[in-house]
Amino acid sequence: MSELRFERVSLQYGSLRAVDAVDLTVPAGQVVGLVGESGSGKSSLAAAAVGLVPPTAGRILLDGTDVQRLRRRDRGLQMVFQDPYSSLDPRMSIGGSIAEAMPRGVDKRAEVARLLELVNLDPGRAASLPARLSGGQRQRVALARALAGQPKVLIADEITSALDVSVQGAVLNLVRDLQRRLGLSMLFISHNLAVVRYVSDRIAVMRAGTIVEEGPAGQVLADPQHGYTRELLAAAPSRHTSLWEDAS
Repeated sequence: MSELRFERVSLQYGSLRAVDAVDLTVPAGQVVGLVGESGSGKSSLAAAAVGLVPPTAGRILLDGTDVQRLRRRDRGLQMVFQDPYSSLDPRMSIGGSIAEAMPRGVDKRAEVARLLELVNLDPGRAASLPARLSGGQRQRVALARALAGQPKVLIADEITSALDVSVQGAVLNLVRDLQRRLGLSMLFISHNLAVVRYVSDRIAVMRAGTIVEEGPAGQVLADPQHGYTRELLAAAPSRHTSLWEDAS
């Protein structure tokens, strides 16, 4: 288990400041749900953490070490994206995609089978191409691929937003189960507070590139201090939670 910390992180694209002096900590072994509307800077913050874009200012620390000093492969951070189909090579078998992310010296055939079982997929599907899988199955493959890199911290960026509600439930239940079984530290990003509150120990609310509220999930949900948090809470139907709890 590892701690991921953002210290005064800013990201600027030309004249646009996407992220503005963000301080945020993902404690070891916990899930921090980062919620906010589209364009609030959530995905930009995640992209900086995994090395896709360099921060304009500030530092991103993994267990106290600035991740910019580490090679991307050595950062111990893996990201699962919104669209699993675009993140998987359509010409490569799902087993090949998972194996590609593994470190050297691993029995790749055995590890692919173990990871597919871990995400509730039949290991016999390892030779299948992504096009032969449903959206929910492809997202399970994307999770397995991320876990193949043996991450210290997992970043999940809108991983259920393109799925039907019933399929969302199965994926969210899986994420929650994996996090608990593996003791993962996780930054879980969504525009939907109903999704975030289902999996998170802590919740951070992001608007226009800044964190406007952050705290234990129960506290933020029961007594939101910022008007924007209250807006998100009012727009998050609680009926989704019961649907997800019934999903398998």
